[in-house]
Amino acid sequence: MDGLEVLPVRGIGDVTPGDDLAALITANAPWLRDGDVLVVTSKIVSKAEGRLVEVPADGPEREEARERALLAETRRVVARRGPTAIVQTHHGFVMAAAGIDASNVDKTHLVLLPADPDASARALRDALIERGLRVGVIVSDTMGRAWRNGLTDVALGAAGIEPLRDHRGEIDPYGNELQLTQMAVIDELAGAGELVKGKSDQVPVAVVRGYPGAGAEQGAGAVALLRDAASDMFSLGTAEARAAGLRTAATLPDSADAEAPHAADSAAIGRALTTVAESLAAGTTVETKSPGVLRCTPQDVTAAGLMRFGADVHRLRAALTAEALSSTVTYDASTAVLTVARA
Repeated sequence: MDGLEVLPVRGIGDVTPGDDLAALITANAPWLRDGDVLVVTSKIVSKAEGRLVEVPADGPEREEARERALLAETRRVVARRGPTAIVQTHHGFVMAAAGIDASNVDKTHLVLLPADPDASARALRDALIERGLRVGVIVSDTMGRAWRNGLTDVALGAAGIEPLRDHRGEIDPYGNELQLTQMAVIDELAGAGELVKGKSDQVPVAVVRGYPGAGAEQGAGAVALLRDAASDMFSLGTAEARAAGLRTAATLPDSADAEAPHAADSAAIGRALTTVAESLAAGTTVETKSPGVLRCTPQDVTAAGLMRFGADVHRLRAALTAEALSSTVTYDASTAVLTVARA
């Protein structure tokens, strides 16, 4: 690759339902050529496709309408903090407010994401092929990142360009075989395009020139970048993870290996004891009999006291589970003995 150029397409103006995007783009970028990559803001795709929701211009009714739109576009809520909701859309994207946007649109409408961004990209590419242009098309939108400040554009849909550049099996300059490296090139190109589009300059389309292979084949689409649930280490949102933890705590099995109590990490046991220290009934004691074996004794041995003691023992078992330790509990009169091991 000798280098890339990133060029703005100016003059497109406001897009309304039913507009022909291919005609608008080619009219304002007669200099397009085969092999270019069009980075098209999802908002104008949505507008052209009529993906608009009518809402009141202001007042509480506007927020209520926005909440209804958010609910309709949400597959599941991943996290909430204050007014901000991070959700997974029906497409599979995880983003704030399901990508619903109130900017660059009149105050009586909200813009939803395209119903099928890959299909939108393919339709635009096909329309450009009919005009004699074989280009790649990326439908882009802005997203935040879970562990980094700031926003960047990413690809929601793509056609005429492979979404990933796979380096697995290649040898680096030091003789190491690359095993995991797959570059999300359509995201990288979407981010490059945003540099010349901006958010308030009314430049909804950029052209990236010089990326090899663009326009030649249809490609797998941006759906190839969505990580499936089985390989997603962070698939649970905050509320979901907490609920799953509580369900696990309610159904703890007796699963510790009584033959290998030494396998338990004493530091982890200490952390579990610290977790429950403020919650145990007054007078309940927990002592270490031997590595990985804890003896719990209540002070109150009335029926009510023993019921509370049983709850305390379960609290301790749940805290141990949170430290990746399993436990088996046996009772000797009013004393509970926990054998703890690595889960």
